[in-house]
Amino acid sequence: MSLLTIRDAATGAETFHTQDAAKMAEALAPIGVRFERWPVAPLPEGAEADAVLAAYRPQLDAFLRESKAGTADVIRLTADHPQKDAIRAKFLSEHIHTEDEVRFFHEGAGNFVMHVDGKIYDAHCTRGDLISVPANTKHWFDAGEIPHVTALRVFTDTTGWTPHYTGSDIAARIPVSVG
Repeated sequence: MSLLTIRDAATGAETFHTQDAAKMAEALAPIGVRFERWPVAPLPEGAEADAVLAAYRPQLDAFLRESKAGTADVIRLTADHPQKDAIRAKFLSEHIHTEDEVRFFHEGAGNFVMHVDGKIYDAHCTRGDLISVPANTKHWFDAGEIPHVTALRVFTDTTGWTPHYTGSDIAARIPVSVG
């Protein structure tokens, strides 16, 4: 189940907690984060990337037109991936991107954790969730020690996805929420 937990960045004290998608969207909107739920396509577990893209084409095309993004692809990270630990580690430190980071979770879950204006916004995203983190927003992502994620990635320019690390240790100090 989707979950949003907001904490004070200095103390880690929880100030907000909800599993309601509408309340999540409402709480994230003031920091420019888009959150919404899409119907999940009835595909078999582990469906090929082309099938996943085709299943979401109507929603995806509308999103691409609205956001003026250029294209989308599918990324899959599972527990049996030989580089899962290195991939996880790459995104566990606080960083920014020069392009919006947009993900739609077809399978599995992961946490997008944003650090904005002295607050930590921990969005535990699950199957059916779309999240768009604005460019230059300090954040990190955790798919967990045993990852299981199949997600659509939406982008205009993939070079905008290069992580630019802040050097902060905040991601190590603030635990992520799980649904």
